Amino acid sequence: MFCIINGVLLYKRLAATLLLKVTSTSGLWEPFCRRIEAFLRVDTVDMMIDGYPVRGYRSPDAPSLWIRDHSDMLRVGRYFEADVRSAPTCFAAAQAVNGRIYDYVTTFPEKKPCERENWEKWVRVPVEADVEYRFVKAVYLAWQAAGDDSWLSALLPSCERALVYSLTHPWRWDDVNGLIKRPYTIDTWDFDYTAGRHEWLNFQITTDTFWGLSHADNSGFYEAAVLMTAMCRTLGNEEDARRWHRTAEGIRDRANQVLFNGRFYTHFFKLGPVEIEGVDEAEQLSLSNPMAVNRGLATPEIARAILEEYRRRRQSTGAFAEWFSIDPPFPDGIFGDEKLVGGAYVNGGIMPLVGGELALAAFENGFEQYGLETLEQYRALIEERGETYLWYFPDGSPSSVEKSTSPDAMPTDGWGSSAMLLAFLQGLCGITDRFHSFSRVYLAPRWAVTNETEAEVTLGYAASGAAFGYRYRHEAAHRRIVLEIEAEESEVALHLLLPEGARTARPVQPGADTPSEVTAVGERCYLDATFAVRGATALEVTYGFD
Repeated sequence: MFCIINGVLLYKRLAATLLLKVTSTSGLWEPFCRRIEAFLRVDTVDMMIDGYPVRGYRSPDAPSLWIRDHSDMLRVGRYFEADVRSAPTCFAAAQAVNGRIYDYVTTFPEKKPCERENWEKWVRVPVEADVEYRFVKAVYLAWQAAGDDSWLSALLPSCERALVYSLTHPWRWDDVNGLIKRPYTIDTWDFDYTAGRHEWLNFQITTDTFWGLSHADNSGFYEAAVLMTAMCRTLGNEEDARRWHRTAEGIRDRANQVLFNGRFYTHFFKLGPVEIEGVDEAEQLSLSNPMAVNRGLATPEIARAILEEYRRRRQSTGAFAEWFSIDPPFPDGIFGDEKLVGGAYVNGGIMPLVGGELALAAFENGFEQYGLETLEQYRALIEERGETYLWYFPDGSPSSVEKSTSPDAMPTDGWGSSAMLLAFLQGLCGITDRFHSFSRVYLAPRWAVTNETEAEVTLGYAASGAAFGYRYRHEAAHRRIVLEIEAEESEVALHLLLPEGARTARPVQPGADTPSEVTAVGERCYLDATFAVRGATALEVTYGFD
């Protein structure tokens, strides 16, 4: 009943093209994608660990494979890199008996010239509470791209142990609130406040540690528990799936009750007495707020409140962008390093990582114009300079080794650039894989917020060759949008942004009536419909302003 036009041949043609291809009327977005792809191409690291080759995405500020950076960058890196399994497999093999996961591994000297050893070095930063759920995310993303259920089955016990560690270890779990806890760090970063008891940056937990709850950890753990639910269900472990679903919902309910302050998530919910003079801690907006939206922790109401807060600060800030690591920053140097002044690094630096998450949250929660403006700002930034950094000072000058606590300051930051590319591909182009191998796709093209009248998008996983693509054409004179969708076999949930002011729409497929409805999200309307694609399907949407 669907318009199949040499479906298998079309799919093979699609899969044989570039694994990430975007063209549009303006011609602006293809160079944007290629530029970020170029950044990511040089952001990989290769090692031999225990006799096996391991490949992953490196940190932008150190020559090492951090599971944290890797798991975020893999969200788009898997369109370019075929080896998505070796990194999580390696971290699983090194997992501690109690379930703990290491932060990073390296075989390269990190802090030259004082360090010259090329030994295999594994590091776990004790104050970190986010490593385990990021490991689970890396496993899930690799499975989505490779479509390898046997590999997933082998890795799932490690995922289980990692999350159980977070739920049970006295350094990670707060029994009183039923939430993940951590020492007083800046958001999800890896050194804590000691009130001057330690001479430099502190990474250790002691009897004097100041404890609290971070929304970053709880949104990340919530997402990981949701992913565990999906992975368990895929492998037929229905009882485990139900258990992880209950765990996720409990975390979400408690976190939103305890950590949301009415405008955004409180930076650090204290579990004991500690005060820092010189900053209004109640006003501190920290970097993982938009991540909490994209991870699903925030309700629609909370998501809108957070986005409104960022828009307010955009109007009032003196910084070139509102992509704050934290705002307002802490007093200069109070974490033990004189370089951590206000506006530097994680103490108020401007991070494309935050901007990318913010753009994605905006697109998916009824702030489409804000999302587009954020992407446009970053596109212009990297087009003008041909480089991108993990963070910038508020005046727009980039980070450097001399002004940061990090051993590197790469001009090809993959962490932030990949977040921006994700916001473009998932937020504006609107392709989200809801299972693996694009067999279930949430398709939400939002080109109607732009001036583009035509666009073509193809995404494919390098690990498996699985691909999904569409062509979009908006004929405003006829009040019509035409979509031509290609995939080998996919169940598609369409969520199509209508032109501004449009309030009605009807989809037509050759030879079939497609049930649909129009829903309002913020000030704009979307057409929602569900259908199957086997090779190729054409869909014509007519809309009205009644």
